[in-house]
Amino acid sequence: MEKLILDGRVVAKAVEEDLKVRVQRIVEKTGKTPVLATILVGSNPASVTYVRMKGNACMRVGIIPKKVELPETTTTEELLAVIDELNADDNVCGILLQHPVPRQIDERKCFDRIAMDKDSDGVNVASFGAVTMNGEGFKCATPYSIMSILGYYNVDLKGKDVVVIGRSPILGKPVSMLLLNADATVTICHSRTKNLPDIVRRADVVVACVGRAKFVQADWLKEGVVLVDAGYNEGNVGDIDLENCIEKCSAYTPVPGGVGPVTIAMLMKQTVEAAEKKYL
Repeated sequence: MEKLILDGRVVAKAVEEDLKVRVQRIVEKTGKTPVLATILVGSNPASVTYVRMKGNACMRVGIIPKKVELPETTTTEELLAVIDELNADDNVCGILLQHPVPRQIDERKCFDRIAMDKDSDGVNVASFGAVTMNGEGFKCATPYSIMSILGYYNVDLKGKDVVVIGRSPILGKPVSMLLLNADATVTICHSRTKNLPDIVRRADVVVACVGRAKFVQADWLKEGVVLVDAGYNEGNVGDIDLENCIEKCSAYTPVPGGVGPVTIAMLMKQTVEAAEKKYL
Protein backbone atom coordinates (compact mmCIF):
# COMPACT_ATOMS: atom_id res chain seq x y z
CA MET A 1 0.00 0.00 0.00
CA GLU A 2 1.37 3.38 -1.03
CA LYS A 3 1.95 5.69 1.90
CA LEU A 4 0.87 9.34 1.79
CA ILE A 5 3.54 11.54 3.34
CA LEU A 6 1.87 14.42 5.17
CA ASP A 7 4.75 16.76 4.41
CA GLY A 8 4.61 19.80 6.67
CA ARG A 9 7.21 21.66 4.64
CA VAL A 10 4.86 21.72 1.66
CA VAL A 11 2.00 23.02 3.81
CA ALA A 12 4.19 25.64 5.50
CA LYS A 13 5.43 26.95 2.17
CA ALA A 14 1.88 27.34 0.87
CA VAL A 15 0.85 29.20 4.03
CA GLU A 16 3.87 31.49 3.88
CA GLU A 17 3.22 32.40 0.24
CA ASP A 18 -0.31 33.46 1.16
CA LEU A 19 0.92 35.43 4.18
CA LYS A 20 3.42 37.41 2.10
CA VAL A 21 0.54 38.75 0.02
CA ARG A 22 -1.57 39.54 3.07
CA VAL A 23 1.26 41.35 4.88
CA GLN A 24 2.03 43.39 1.76
CA ARG A 25 -1.64 44.39 1.57
CA ILE A 26 -1.55 45.60 5.19
CA VAL A 27 1.61 47.64 4.51
CA GLU A 28 0.22 49.18 1.32
CA LYS A 29 -3.13 50.11 2.84
CA THR A 30 -2.01 51.33 6.26
CA GLY A 31 1.73 51.88 6.23
CA LYS A 32 1.91 49.53 9.21
CA THR A 33 4.00 46.37 9.35
CA PRO A 34 2.86 43.56 11.70
CA VAL A 35 5.16 42.95 14.67
CA LEU A 36 5.51 39.64 16.53
CA ALA A 37 7.12 39.94 19.96
CA THR A 38 8.88 36.81 21.19
CA ILE A 39 9.89 36.55 24.85
CA LEU A 40 12.80 34.24 25.63
CA VAL A 41 13.58 33.68 29.32
CA GLY A 42 17.00 32.13 29.90
CA SER A 43 19.22 30.41 27.35
CA ASN A 44 17.79 26.92 26.84
CA PRO A 45 19.54 25.79 23.62
CA ALA A 46 16.38 24.32 22.06
CA SER A 47 14.40 27.45 22.89
CA VAL A 48 17.11 29.67 21.42
CA THR A 49 16.95 27.64 18.20
CA TYR A 50 13.15 27.78 18.04
CA VAL A 51 13.12 31.54 18.59
CA ARG A 52 15.68 32.00 15.80
CA MET A 53 13.57 29.84 13.46
CA LYS A 54 10.48 31.88 14.26
CA GLY A 55 12.37 35.11 13.65
CA ASN A 56 13.51 33.82 10.26
CA ALA A 57 9.93 32.86 9.38
CA CYS A 58 8.77 36.35 10.32
CA MET A 59 11.23 37.91 7.92
CA ARG A 60 10.27 35.53 5.11
CA VAL A 61 6.65 36.73 5.19
CA GLY A 62 7.34 40.38 6.02
CA ILE A 63 6.55 40.44 9.75
CA ILE A 64 8.92 42.37 12.02
CA PRO A 65 10.33 40.08 14.74
CA LYS A 66 10.77 41.77 18.12
CA LYS A 67 12.89 39.60 20.40
CA VAL A 68 12.75 40.21 24.14
CA GLU A 69 15.48 38.34 26.02
CA LEU A 70 15.29 38.02 29.80
CA PRO A 71 17.74 36.42 32.25
CA GLU A 72 17.31 32.95 33.72
CA THR A 73 16.64 34.55 37.12
CA THR A 74 13.56 36.47 35.94
CA THR A 75 10.63 36.27 38.36
CA THR A 76 6.97 35.80 37.53
CA GLU A 77 6.22 39.43 38.41
CA GLU A 78 9.04 40.70 36.21
CA LEU A 79 7.81 38.62 33.29
CA LEU A 80 4.23 39.77 33.83
CA ALA A 81 5.44 43.37 33.69
CA VAL A 82 7.11 42.70 30.32
CA ILE A 83 3.92 41.11 28.99
CA ASP A 84 1.92 44.12 30.19
CA GLU A 85 4.27 46.43 28.26
CA LEU A 86 3.83 44.39 25.09
CA ASN A 87 0.05 44.27 25.57
CA ALA A 88 0.08 48.07 25.71
CA ASP A 89 2.46 48.51 22.75
CA ASP A 90 0.30 49.58 19.81
CA ASN A 91 2.90 48.35 17.31
CA VAL A 92 2.85 44.76 18.58
CA CYS A 93 0.25 42.51 16.94
CA GLY A 94 1.26 39.16 18.41
CA ILE A 95 3.02 37.94 21.56
CA LEU A 96 4.79 34.62 22.00
CA LEU A 97 6.20 33.43 25.32
CA GLN A 98 8.68 30.69 24.44
CA HIS A 99 7.95 27.45 26.32
CA PRO A 100 9.31 26.20 28.67
CA VAL A 101 10.23 28.96 31.10
CA PRO A 102 12.50 28.52 34.17
CA ARG A 103 10.95 26.68 37.12
CA GLN A 104 10.50 29.69 39.38
CA ILE A 105 8.06 31.26 36.90
CA ASP A 106 4.33 30.58 36.98
CA GLU A 107 4.01 29.82 33.27
CA ARG A 108 0.23 29.51 33.27
CA LYS A 109 -0.19 32.90 34.97
CA CYS A 110 2.06 34.46 32.35
CA PHE A 111 0.32 32.76 29.43
CA ASP A 112 -3.01 34.05 30.70
CA ARG A 113 -1.67 37.61 30.97
CA ILE A 114 -1.22 37.78 27.19
CA ALA A 115 -4.09 39.80 25.72
CA MET A 116 -6.48 37.63 23.73
CA ASP A 117 -6.20 39.86 20.67
CA LYS A 118 -2.40 39.38 20.68
CA ASP A 119 -2.35 35.70 21.71
CA SER A 120 -1.05 34.48 18.35
CA ASP A 121 0.29 31.28 19.94
CA GLY A 122 -3.14 30.50 21.43
CA VAL A 123 -1.95 29.78 24.98
CA ASN A 124 -4.36 31.91 27.01
CA VAL A 125 -7.07 29.91 28.81
CA ALA A 126 -9.63 32.37 27.44
CA SER A 127 -8.42 31.64 23.90
CA PHE A 128 -8.74 27.91 24.54
CA GLY A 129 -12.26 28.35 25.87
CA ALA A 130 -13.34 30.42 22.89
CA VAL A 131 -11.92 27.95 20.39
CA THR A 132 -13.44 24.99 22.21
CA MET A 133 -16.88 26.60 21.99
CA ASN A 134 -16.35 27.40 18.28
CA GLY A 135 -16.06 31.09 19.12
CA GLU A 136 -13.50 33.66 18.05
CA GLY A 137 -10.07 32.98 19.46
CA PHE A 138 -6.58 32.06 18.42
CA LYS A 139 -5.75 28.37 18.40
CA CYS A 140 -2.71 26.75 20.04
CA ALA A 141 -0.16 26.74 17.25
CA THR A 142 0.81 23.04 17.26
CA PRO A 143 -2.78 21.73 17.40
CA TYR A 144 -3.65 24.22 14.64
CA SER A 145 -0.70 22.85 12.68
CA ILE A 146 -2.03 19.29 13.00
CA MET A 147 -5.48 20.31 11.80
CA SER A 148 -4.02 22.31 8.93
CA ILE A 149 -1.93 19.39 7.72
CA LEU A 150 -4.88 17.00 7.85
CA GLY A 151 -7.01 19.56 6.02
CA TYR A 152 -4.38 20.25 3.35
CA TYR A 153 -4.13 16.55 2.52
CA ASN A 154 -7.91 16.03 2.70
CA VAL A 155 -7.82 13.52 5.53
CA ASP A 156 -11.47 12.93 6.37
CA LEU A 157 -12.14 13.21 10.11
CA LYS A 158 -15.93 13.09 10.20
CA GLY A 159 -17.03 10.15 12.30
CA LYS A 160 -13.51 8.73 12.47
CA ASP A 161 -12.06 7.28 15.67
CA VAL A 162 -9.12 9.44 16.70
CA VAL A 163 -6.86 8.57 19.62
CA VAL A 164 -4.82 11.40 21.09
CA ILE A 165 -1.94 10.23 23.29
CA GLY A 166 -1.09 13.10 25.61
CA ARG A 167 -3.10 15.69 27.53
CA SER A 168 -0.84 18.72 27.86
CA PRO A 169 -2.64 22.09 28.07
CA ILE A 170 -1.02 23.44 24.91
CA LEU A 171 -1.13 20.29 22.78
CA GLY A 172 -3.10 17.20 23.81
CA LYS A 173 -6.14 18.95 25.24
CA PRO A 174 -6.56 21.65 22.58
CA VAL A 175 -5.98 19.33 19.63
CA SER A 176 -8.64 17.01 21.07
CA MET A 177 -11.15 19.87 21.08
CA LEU A 178 -10.28 20.86 17.51
CA LEU A 179 -10.71 17.25 16.38
CA LEU A 180 -14.03 17.04 18.20
CA ASN A 181 -15.19 20.23 16.48
CA ALA A 182 -14.24 18.59 13.17
CA ASP A 183 -16.76 15.80 13.97
CA ALA A 184 -14.21 13.15 14.92
CA THR A 185 -14.87 10.75 17.78
CA VAL A 186 -11.99 11.49 20.13
CA THR A 187 -10.38 9.39 22.86
CA ILE A 188 -7.76 11.13 25.01
CA CYS A 189 -5.14 8.85 26.54
CA HIS A 190 -2.45 9.65 29.09
CA SER A 191 -0.05 8.17 31.64
CA ARG A 192 -2.90 6.71 33.73
CA THR A 193 -4.72 5.12 30.81
CA LYS A 194 -5.17 1.36 31.13
CA ASN A 195 -4.78 -1.03 28.20
CA LEU A 196 -3.41 1.72 25.97
CA PRO A 197 -2.42 -0.58 23.05
CA ASP A 198 -5.97 -1.98 22.89
CA ILE A 199 -7.43 1.53 22.72
CA VAL A 200 -4.95 2.64 20.04
CA ARG A 201 -5.82 -0.41 17.88
CA ARG A 202 -9.34 1.02 17.39
CA ALA A 203 -8.03 4.26 15.95
CA ASP A 204 -8.43 5.46 12.39
CA VAL A 205 -6.10 8.33 13.27
CA VAL A 206 -3.44 8.42 16.01
CA VAL A 207 -2.07 11.73 17.27
CA ALA A 208 1.03 11.15 19.39
CA CYS A 209 2.07 14.02 21.67
CA VAL A 210 3.35 12.25 24.76
CA GLY A 211 6.98 13.40 24.66
CA ARG A 212 8.55 9.92 24.69
CA ALA A 213 10.79 8.76 21.84
CA LYS A 214 9.35 5.96 19.67
CA PHE A 215 6.61 5.32 22.23
CA VAL A 216 3.88 4.13 19.84
CA GLN A 217 4.60 0.60 18.60
CA ALA A 218 3.62 -1.14 15.37
CA ASP A 219 1.60 -3.88 17.07
CA TRP A 220 -0.65 -1.19 18.60
CA LEU A 221 -1.94 -0.16 15.18
CA LYS A 222 -4.58 -1.36 12.78
CA GLU A 223 -4.00 -1.46 9.03
CA GLY A 224 -4.53 1.81 7.20
CA VAL A 225 -4.23 4.10 10.23
CA VAL A 226 -3.20 7.74 9.77
CA LEU A 227 -0.26 8.66 12.00
CA VAL A 228 0.34 12.21 13.23
CA ASP A 229 3.53 12.57 15.24
CA ALA A 230 3.73 15.81 17.23
CA GLY A 231 6.73 14.65 19.24
CA TYR A 232 10.34 15.70 18.80
CA ASN A 233 12.97 13.94 20.87
CA GLU A 234 16.72 13.64 21.06
CA GLY A 235 18.11 12.04 17.93
CA ASN A 236 15.53 13.71 15.64
CA VAL A 237 12.87 11.10 16.37
CA GLY A 238 9.22 11.50 17.21
CA ASP A 239 6.83 9.77 19.60
CA ILE A 240 5.98 7.05 17.06
CA ASP A 241 8.36 4.22 16.16
CA LEU A 242 7.86 5.20 12.55
CA GLU A 243 10.50 2.87 11.12
CA ASN A 244 8.43 -0.11 12.24
CA CYS A 245 4.98 1.49 12.14
CA ILE A 246 5.11 2.78 8.59
CA GLU A 247 4.02 -0.52 7.05
CA LYS A 248 0.73 -0.40 8.96
CA CYS A 249 -0.28 3.16 8.06
CA SER A 250 -1.89 4.82 5.05
CA ALA A 251 -0.46 8.26 5.80
CA TYR A 252 2.03 9.77 8.23
CA THR A 253 3.79 12.95 9.25
CA PRO A 254 7.59 12.65 9.07
CA VAL A 255 9.88 13.75 11.90
CA PRO A 256 11.43 16.17 11.24
CA GLY A 257 9.51 17.98 8.50
CA GLY A 258 5.96 17.22 9.60
CA VAL A 259 4.13 19.10 12.33
CA GLY A 260 7.04 21.42 13.27
CA PRO A 261 7.27 23.65 10.18
CA VAL A 262 3.52 24.19 10.11
CA THR A 263 3.46 25.12 13.81
CA ILE A 264 5.68 28.10 13.02
CA ALA A 265 3.55 28.92 9.97
CA MET A 266 0.39 28.93 12.12
CA LEU A 267 2.05 31.33 14.56
CA MET A 268 2.78 33.64 11.62
CA LYS A 269 -0.74 33.21 10.26
CA GLN A 270 -2.40 34.17 13.53
CA THR A 271 -0.10 37.18 13.89
CA VAL A 272 -1.18 38.35 10.45
CA GLU A 273 -4.83 37.74 11.34
CA ALA A 274 -4.35 39.85 14.48
CA ALA A 275 -2.81 42.62 12.35
CA GLU A 276 -5.68 42.46 9.86
CA LYS A 277 -8.22 42.83 12.66
CA LYS A 278 -6.22 45.69 14.12
CA TYR A 279 -5.42 47.68 11.00
CA LEU A 280 -7.88 46.80 8.22
